[in-house]
Amino acid sequence: MQARDTEPSAPRRRLLWSALSLLVITLLALLVWLANRFEVSQVQDRLERDASEAVVDIRAALTRNLQSLQKLQFHTPGSQPWRMETADLLRQRRELVRIEWRDSAKQVLAFLDSPYRAPVFNFLGRTGSGSDVGQTCEVARRLSGPAYSSSYFVLQSDVLGLELMDLCLPIMVAGRESGFLVVSYSLQDMLSEFVGSQYAHGREVSFTEGDGTRLAIDGAVRRVGREFSAKSLLELPGNTLVLRLNSWRRAPELFPNVLSALVAALALALTMILWLLGRDMRRRLRAERELADTLAFRKAMEDSLLTGLRARDLQGRITYVNPAFCQMVGFPAEELVGQSVDAPYWPPEYSEEYKKRQAIRLAGKVPPREGFESVFMRKDGTRFPVLIIEAPLINAQGAQTGWMSAFLDISEQRKVEELSRASQERLQATARLALVGEMASLLSHELNQPLAAIAGYAAGMRNLQQTSLLSDADAQLVVQRISEQAERAGRIIKSVHDFVRRRDQAREDASAQELIDAILPLLNLQARKLSVQVSLLLRPDLPRVHCDRTMVEQVLLNLARNGMQAMDEPGLWPRLLELRAQLINVEGVQWVEFSVADIGTGIDPEIEQQLFTPFFTTKAEGMGLGLSLCRTVIEQHGGTMRFERNQPQGTVFSFTLPCAESA
Repeated sequence: MQARDTEPSAPRRRLLWSALSLLVITLLALLVWLANRFEVSQVQDRLERDASEAVVDIRAALTRNLQSLQKLQFHTPGSQPWRMETADLLRQRRELVRIEWRDSAKQVLAFLDSPYRAPVFNFLGRTGSGSDVGQTCEVARRLSGPAYSSSYFVLQSDVLGLELMDLCLPIMVAGRESGFLVVSYSLQDMLSEFVGSQYAHGREVSFTEGDGTRLAIDGAVRRVGREFSAKSLLELPGNTLVLRLNSWRRAPELFPNVLSALVAALALALTMILWLLGRDMRRRLRAERELADTLAFRKAMEDSLLTGLRARDLQGRITYVNPAFCQMVGFPAEELVGQSVDAPYWPPEYSEEYKKRQAIRLAGKVPPREGFESVFMRKDGTRFPVLIIEAPLINAQGAQTGWMSAFLDISEQRKVEELSRASQERLQATARLALVGEMASLLSHELNQPLAAIAGYAAGMRNLQQTSLLSDADAQLVVQRISEQAERAGRIIKSVHDFVRRRDQAREDASAQELIDAILPLLNLQARKLSVQVSLLLRPDLPRVHCDRTMVEQVLLNLARNGMQAMDEPGLWPRLLELRAQLINVEGVQWVEFSVADIGTGIDPEIEQQLFTPFFTTKAEGMGLGLSLCRTVIEQHGGTMRFERNQPQGTVFSFTLPCAESA
C-alpha cells in the first residue's frame, strides 16, 4: 500500500520540479531577454542622446563662427585689415571654404578662399554652383539676421566634389543695410570639426536630407553585428539638416546578463547606496552650479562696469583689478597684481604722499564714505584726476581681509567745470553791455510803429485841413487816434523797460478779438497803402488769454506788417493777409494759437536757420530785432513761436498763449 502510495508521488515531484525548473528557466530567459532589451535600449538611448548633443555642439560652433564673422563688418571690404582678419579666420576654421563681401545688389566686392584646399568655385564658377545666394540673402534681409541656404554639390577638377551650404549675413551700418557677408561651409568639414570625438569615435556620422539621402559622411567603422541608428534635426534659419549617427556592435552575450541576474540582490543594496550618493552628488552639483552662476554673474557685472575696481590685502598687495581699472591706467592686470608700494600708476612727484596715505589705510583708519580725489598716471605718462572710494573688504566670517577701492575718472567733469567757469566769467563781463544795447535797440524798434502812426495821422489831418474838408468830428477823431498812439508809445516804453529788467510784467485777461481790434486801425492804414486785403478768422467761443496786452499787440502788429511787406512785389495779386485764432490742446493743456498767413514769396531755406537771430534782417531799412523780440515775448508768456510754409505759397507765422483758466 505504501509502495503504491509513494510511486505516484515521484512523478508528481518530478512534475513539480520540472514545473519549477521550467519556471526558473523561463524567469532566467525572461531576465536575459529583458537584460538584452535593456542593453539595446541603453545603446539606442545613448546614441540618440549623443546625436542631440552633437547637434547642440554644431549649433554652438555655428554661433561662435557667426560672432567671429560679425567682426569683419567693421573693416572696409577688400582692405588690408579685412583681408588679414578674414585670412586668419579661414586658417582657424577649416570648415569655412570661402568668405565673400557683397554689396546691397549682391555683387561680389571682395572674397577669400580657404588655404587648406583649392578654390572650390574655380572649376565651374560661382554661378554654376547650384546655390541661389540671392534668395538666401533675401531671406536674411527679411529675418534681419543670418540665413542658411540649402546644401548643394560643387564638382571639382578631380571629378570629385564637395557638398556645400551658404550663410548670408546682412551688414548693418548706422541702422541701414550696406551689404551682405556670404560664407560657404563644407558639410564634410563641419562633421569632422564640430562633432566631438566622444560622439564620432567608433561610429559613422553623416548629414542627410529628409528622405534619407546622404549629403556628407565622416568616420568609418566595421559593419559587424547589429546596426543602431539615431537622427536629430539641425534647424537653422532658412534650412534644416538631419544629423545621423550609425553604430554597429555585436548582440549582447548570455553570460554577462546571467551574471547580472546573480548579483541582483547585491545590486538592490548598492542601488540604495547609489541613490544616496546620487542625491548627495545632485545637491553638490546644484550648489556648484549656483556658485558658478553667481561667480559668472558677478564677473560679468565687474567686467561691464565703467568704474575701476581694485582689491588689496592687509599687507597692501594688489590682489584683483577689473578691466575698467586696467583700461583707465593703461597697465595689464599681470603688471598690477602683486604690487604693494610704488604702484606703476603713481606719479613720481606724489609717490611719498601716497605711501603715507596707504600706511594710514593699512593701520585701520576708515576713509570718508564720500571718497577723496587723487591724481593717477597712465602708462604713457599722462596724469588724470580720479575720485577714490574705499571700504573694508569683509569675508563670510565677518573678518576684514583687505580693502576694496572704486575709481572714477573725472577728467571730463573737470573739463566741463573749467568751460562752465570760463563761460560764466565771459557772460558776467558782457552782461552789462548787453543790457544797455538791448534797452536801446528795443526802444528804437518798438517806438517806430506808434510814432509812424502819429506822423501818419498828423499828415492826414494836415492834408484834409488844406483841402478844407476837415470837419470838427474828423479832427476830434484824428486827435483821439494820435492820443491813443502816444499812450501806446508810453506803454511800449514801460513794457520794454520791464522786459529788459526781466521782472514780472503786469498781465491781464483779454480776448483774441480785443487784441486784434486794438491793432486793426494800424493794419488797415498799412493795408490800404499796399493794396492788401485783411481777413479775420476768429472763433466766437475762444477763451480769454492771460498776457501783457501791449507786448502781445506789438507781436501781432509786427507779424502782420512783415506779412504785408512780404507781398509788396510787382505783379503779385491778389494780396491777402489772414489773421486766425483757434483753440488747441497740447498734452492736456489748452492754448489759444494766433496765426498770421500771407501769400508772398516765402522764405529762402538759407534764411530759415537765421530767421530769429538778433540783428539779422533782409530789409535795407530793418534792424533785425522784430522776430527775435517777438519770440522772446511769447516765450516769456510760456508759449512757443514757429513758422511754416503756406499752401500754395507764402508763409504762416503762429504763436501760442495760455488760456486764462490754465494760467
